[in-house]
Amino acid sequence: MDEQGGLFERAAYQPLAERLRPRSLEEFVGQEHLLGKGKVLRRLIESDHITSMIFWGPPGVGKTTLAQIIAAQTQAKFINFSAVTSGIKDIRTVMQEADRRRMYGERIIVFVDEIHRFNKAQQDAFLPFVEKGSIVLIGATTENPSFSVISPLLSRSLLLTLRPLDSDAIEGLIRRALADERGLAGRFSITDEAVAGLVRLALAGEVQGGRLHVLPCADEIDLAWTQGSREWLALETFIDT
Repeated sequence: MDEQGGLFERAAYQPLAERLRPRSLEEFVGQEHLLGKGKVLRRLIESDHITSMIFWGPPGVGKTTLAQIIAAQTQAKFINFSAVTSGIKDIRTVMQEADRRRMYGERIIVFVDEIHRFNKAQQDAFLPFVEKGSIVLIGATTENPSFSVISPLLSRSLLLTLRPLDSDAIEGLIRRALADERGLAGRFSITDEAVAGLVRLALAGEVQGGRLHVLPCADEIDLAWTQGSREWLALETFIDT
């Protein structure tokens, strides 16, 4: 369990993917069917009427980032649960704290990554706090929620399906990584052919853990370093928007 007091706290070292994590809806790439002008999730965020919801989609489409942006934009306290490392005792402790904070007018967003890994008893522990509004629950899952999330929790949540990023979105992320001051800040250039190759790798399923790890040798993708270096390159391109 990780309680995030500030969305953009600095660490001594952050991987490229983390440095480039979108901080606003304007920076977020993809999911236009939910976040485009007039679409359901954008309306909820902009009107500050966030309800509990389940994000269902493949890895690397921005489920965690989107939950963080929602918390920041609505000025809610963001608490991050991992279903892999958190138990029912952790859930009850945080739910009791959320109840206390609600008395003082604080709004709490609890994000549960891989909610499908929680068993029925663990998911049940959230239910009374969702029902009485102590928390806004945002669950993320790669599994069909109809089979992986208990019915009472699912019926009290808005189910939103997140789609894989298309080639244009992935290319935009690669170019942002190269140019952005938070990223590689223009320290080297890359040919259009190389960008197209990275996009093909991503679309072919080479994305793992939210990042595309490329590439063993500059010769293989025709990278042109601004400093003329021919060193091996591991370019972590931010995919998990």
